[in-house]
Amino acid sequence: MARINKNKLYIQDVTLRDGMHSVRHAYSLDDVRAIARALDRARVDAIEITHGDGLTGSTFNYGFGAHDDAEWIAAVADECKFSRVTILLLPGIGTVHDLKHAHDAGARSVRVATHCTEADVSRQHIEAGRELGMDTVGFLMMAHMAPVEKLVEQALLMESYGAECVYVTDSAGALLPGQYAERVRAVRGALKPETEIGVHTHHNLTLGVANAVAGVEAGAVRVDASLAGMGAGAGNAPLEALIAVLDRMGIETGCDLHMLMDAADDLVRPLQDRPVRVDRESLSLGYSGVYSSFLRHAENASKLYGVDTRDILAELGKRRMVGGQEDMIVDVALDILKQRKAEAAE
Repeated sequence: MARINKNKLYIQDVTLRDGMHSVRHAYSLDDVRAIARALDRARVDAIEITHGDGLTGSTFNYGFGAHDDAEWIAAVADECKFSRVTILLLPGIGTVHDLKHAHDAGARSVRVATHCTEADVSRQHIEAGRELGMDTVGFLMMAHMAPVEKLVEQALLMESYGAECVYVTDSAGALLPGQYAERVRAVRGALKPETEIGVHTHHNLTLGVANAVAGVEAGAVRVDASLAGMGAGAGNAPLEALIAVLDRMGIETGCDLHMLMDAADDLVRPLQDRPVRVDRESLSLGYSGVYSSFLRHAENASKLYGVDTRDILAELGKRRMVGGQEDMIVDVALDILKQRKAEAAE
């Protein structure tokens, strides 16, 4: 299994977790196996696999998954000879009990994800991950929504609970490279030297790769990306493009670029029922600072109520909605519709 080499970046693929949003959490087991096999052969350090919203995210609110998390995890674990099998867990959705089941199914790394101001809810799960002997990571989502000082404070909490790495996560793809670098640099400067820093970027403002590079230059050593950018909104930093850029920069990743190119084009793009790209809707996510996984929910509400998706996303941004508030998207669409009817009646 992969172990962290201090002389190279640690590359984590999220095609099978963040990419779940792009296919409405409907990857088949055959799809999962084929993608995991390709990533493992390309020597990607870690492969993340769960429902898009983490362990036990398969619900009415977030969308039901085609398979149970344990089935997906076991399918990936069966294919991995090199890559570390990783899971995402959001406290309040996944439990310590779920974490133990995931470990039994083959997961060896866990990322405990919270909103960027709510790290205090991660303690139990981070401690449980360490007790299981897992590579245990804190994952601060929607990093654009907190001042730098607050983000540092929350990262220190996760480190104090036992996190071996803390991620600065731009879930909305809303940060500019300088803003991202500032956050990573501040967190790197505050944590212990042995605590690693990770970056997870989205492409809603077309900055997925640029922000990942900015994060690396600011001190991050773990980097997330996905094949063909498969992920929520306009997707994540495209893995094959990121590896090409890092290679041009002379930064070692250990990944096989041509294998990743082939996997992106031959395995992943054919699965997209909605192109993962920067378009008027996904661009609106980054511009308004909205959680990337809200996109398809907002598009559904738009079709139901005849309200422009961009208007829904802009209002969600104004209200500072965060992950877990997907049920409020319909309320926002109805509020907009009500306001327009009132204006028309005047």
